[in-house]
This record gives sequence, C-alpha cells and structure tokens, in this order.
Amino acid sequence: MPRTRSVATSALGVHRRTVLAAAGAVSLSAGVGYALRPTDSEAATVTGQPVAHAGRPTAAASLAPYTKGTTLASLATPRGGSGYRRLGDGPGWRRVVRSELATPRTGRAGRRTALAAFVQFTDMHLTDVQHPLRVEFVRAADPHAWRPQEALTVQGAISLVERVNALRGGPVTGTPLGFVMTTGDNTDNNALCELEWYMKVMSGGRFAPDSGDPSHYEGVQNSGLNLYWQPDSALRDHDKTAGFPQLKGFLAAAVRDVRSPGLKLPWYSTVGNHDSLQLGVYGSHGDPYLAEAAISGRKLMTVSAAEAKKFQDTNRNAQDPTGAGYREFLKAHARSMRPVTADEKRAPYTQADYLKAHLDPAHQGAGPVGHGYSGANLDAGTQYYSFRISGDVIGISLDTNDAGGHFEGSVGTAQLKWLDRTLKDNKDSYAVVFSHHTSKTMTNTRPDPARPGERRHSGDEVVALLARHDNVVAWVNGHVHKNIVTPHRASGGRAFWEISTASHIDHPQLARIVELVDNKDGTLSVFTTLVESAAPHRTDFTDLSQTGLAALFRELAFNAPGASRTFAGKETDRNTELVLKKG
Repeated sequence: MPRTRSVATSALGVHRRTVLAAAGAVSLSAGVGYALRPTDSEAATVTGQPVAHAGRPTAAASLAPYTKGTTLASLATPRGGSGYRRLGDGPGWRRVVRSELATPRTGRAGRRTALAAFVQFTDMHLTDVQHPLRVEFVRAADPHAWRPQEALTVQGAISLVERVNALRGGPVTGTPLGFVMTTGDNTDNNALCELEWYMKVMSGGRFAPDSGDPSHYEGVQNSGLNLYWQPDSALRDHDKTAGFPQLKGFLAAAVRDVRSPGLKLPWYSTVGNHDSLQLGVYGSHGDPYLAEAAISGRKLMTVSAAEAKKFQDTNRNAQDPTGAGYREFLKAHARSMRPVTADEKRAPYTQADYLKAHLDPAHQGAGPVGHGYSGANLDAGTQYYSFRISGDVIGISLDTNDAGGHFEGSVGTAQLKWLDRTLKDNKDSYAVVFSHHTSKTMTNTRPDPARPGERRHSGDEVVALLARHDNVVAWVNGHVHKNIVTPHRASGGRAFWEISTASHIDHPQLARIVELVDNKDGTLSVFTTLVESAAPHRTDFTDLSQTGLAALFRELAFNAPGASRTFAGKETDRNTELVLKKG
C-alpha cells in the first residue's frame, strides 16, 4: 500500500489537486477536509474549498517536540488530605509505550515521518442548568446525578479552546495540528440554546450562557433546597457540609456574557446521544409532552429518594426509551413543581436543526463549511461522513446514536455498508474512525422509528468490520467519560487501536492530541497526549471572571460528591505511544 508520504510532502490525487488549485494550493497541513467521492454517498461531506489559516505554521516548518501546556509537563493536583481539596500545580504524567499490537524497534524516533496530527474534544456537555426537563432531583438517590460544576460548562469549554489555540503543534513531532474533532455530547439537554452556545464556543462569539429570565438565575442552585450547593447562600447545604465554599455572586457570574475566541483550527463535529436525544435518553421521536414541558414555566426540583432511585433505574435499564414514563412522572408531581420563566429557546432541536446550525455561515469560524456535514446529509437525514485529513489519511465520522431511545448506541445497516464501502474505496489511505460511543457501549439495537425495517448493529460488529480493513489504524471516541486505550487484533495480522477519552465535564476534564507517524521500519505509531484547559490550576474564590470561573469549574469537578476517581484511567490509557504494524 503506497502510504509513505508525510504531511509535509504529500502528493495529492487528481481530484484533490483540482480542489487545491481552486483554493490557491493551500497546504494539507492546514487540516482541511475534502469530500471523499461526494457523488457516491448520501453521507458525503465538505464539497467546498479548503480553508487557509493565516499565522499557522506549515508542515515544512514543523516545530521541535515539546511538553509545555500538556499533561506531560504538569497537571492540576489536589492539596490537603480530606474534605474539599484545593488544586495546584503538580507533576505531569509520563508517556508509556504500548506494544500489544507490534514490537517497537530501536531508532524509530530518528526515522519517523509525521502523517497527521489533530485534537479530540469529547463530552463537553454544554448545559442549560435552568432547563425545566433536567432531572437534578435524581441526586436524592445518587450524589453524582447532579454536579455542582454544571453551571460552568461554557466557561470551561472556552478555556479548552484557548488551550488548543496556544499549542505549538504535535508535542512529539512538532507537526502543525490539522483540526479539532468533537466526538459528541457537545450539548447536554438537546436544547436549541445549548446548540447555539456550542457553535459559538467553537467558532467564536459573545453570548450569555443563560435562559429564562435574563435578569437572574432560576434553578436548583438558588432554590433553598439543601440537596444542592447553594453558592450565594449561607445555607448549610449538602455540599457545604463537605467543605464547598459560599461564593456570593457566583450565579450572576455564571450566566453573564462570555466571549469565545473560537478555534484557530478547522473543526469537525461528531454527534452524541445528548445531541440527538432529549436528556440524552429519550428517542428523537419521543413523547410530544416533553417538548412542551421543555419550554414551559414549571420545573420539578425535588422528589423522595425512593422515587429518584426508581426513576434512575428505569432509564438505566432502558425501560422508558420514548419518555412516556417521564411524562407520567412529571404529571404525577405537577403540584410539586416550581415556577420558572418559560423560554422557547429551550426547545429540543432536531437532526435537521443540528445540521443547519453547522452549515450556517455565521458559525463557519475557521471552517470547513459544515464542519464535516453537507447538504447531502440534510437531504438524506444522515449524520455520518468522511473527509481527508492529509494525503495519506482519511477521517470517518459515524453516527452511533439510536433514535429509538436509550443512551447506549448502535449503527444501522445502511451506515455499516457505507463504512465498509468507504474503507474499500480508500484502501490506499490510512483511516481514523470517529464516533461518540465506544465499542463496548454499542449494545442498544432498538429499531430506529424512522427506519423500522433496518437492522441495528452492535459495537462488536463494527470492530469486526474495521478489523477486515488493514488501513484502519485508530477508532477515536468518548461517551464513557474515561481514558481507555484498547488494542483490537484480528486474524491475518490486522489490528487497530481504540482510543476513548475522558469528558470535559467530569474531572479530570481533558482533551487529547493524536499524532500518527510512520516509523519507516514496518510499523506505525499513534501518539496520544492529554491536555487540560488553559485555566490556572490554582483557584481564587474572589475571582469570578471568565477565567476564574473556568479554573473553578475544574476544582468543583474534582470535589463533586460521588465523582469517580477512575476517569483519568490507568497510566497506559493517558500519554501513550501505540505501536502497530503497517498494513
């Protein structure tokens, strides 16, 4: 397979030369995406020209390896031994070489050639914390069902954008970063306002992460209920008894205007269950009562622990995929609801709304047009596509959400066949596959109401398909909020790495840089390097600026009651070199 060109020296195929000529011969290293055979697939993407980026280093001017600004150099680390723990600067994580799929050969560092470098965001969960449909009340049974940091998701995401904008390239190769890919759960409640916030965080803009009454916050954090952290109040609530501070002015600061510079890199989007389904659970063809309740002026904030446990178990066990049970639950508790300001911007968005937002020129930012999606997706009602990462590498973005409901995923037969065809049609290019769900969380084969006769396929079936193609090097995903790197080996020597990355809402709130290199010895290496947001590790409770809140977002997440301490993963799941044989 003629996959030996570097990012800097890639010779373009005829169809790409045509595109480059039209765009003034922009370097592939700018991270532009080209449609792969756009006339062949209903899911084809980016049919426009690549986007140039002034001020970004070209591949020919690759920088030296570095660690600054990554978790190789330093990491937010807790101080003290118990209670609410403040964070400060701490030692970084080392890089671990993993050899399950191939034996690393000596001298490869001096031979390697960069093929691609990009950044993964995942599970940002940009959250309208005042949304009437939110189920914060489940905290009565599960402390982590509501997180005290949720009001600061937007500030945290903007700080992550700032971090990526400041990166010097790939930490290992110095290769200019080509693009950022989000692997789903970009929003939390499938609300139109959240979708707008996401587009502006990524592409740039000024906005208020607020809904309802613009003059003040209305939600569980000023409810006077001791079940939730009441930051502005002296009430000894559940979280303050665990050491959380009283921060007067916190809620006003959390919903005031923010400004995102937008990514300086092109960015692509992969859809997650919280982007597709109401609350990430209820089917896109779910109960219309919930759509009306989302924009209503009534919010349920508390139920008994027994009722909360029953409600949580029902959803965990996929017993209410359309939300009919939630409708009856809300009706039964109508007299317990509290008044809030109604807001139509909280309406659930449809698949068409999601695609149109990406195609809107107002949200183009650094490009590309549609951020992976095209008019063909809109016409066909699909959310999967392929794009060219570099001369030697293609990217494939899947839609692993099941419109029938439930938070676990699967893919339909049409998409699986498209994936197989795309890999065959591009057998001379390495392939990186992106999705929201991991292979182990694609267990939901509930029929899609829009395609009732189409079979749904599990993660095991996707793994089997990918393993049949020796050009697949990595499957990059999220969903589980945890760093996990899994080797997949098939007969005949075919193998690839599955790279799952921690969320940006739960601690440790990380993004991942991925660099693909040819070691020029019959092996490839996939380097992964984790980065935190640009916010300082140490917080200042008197600093309620946008940056101060981003720092607080991280510290609150670390201290959140019931939060897992395992999301960072093992050392072998963090900063890695993943070696595999060339196909």
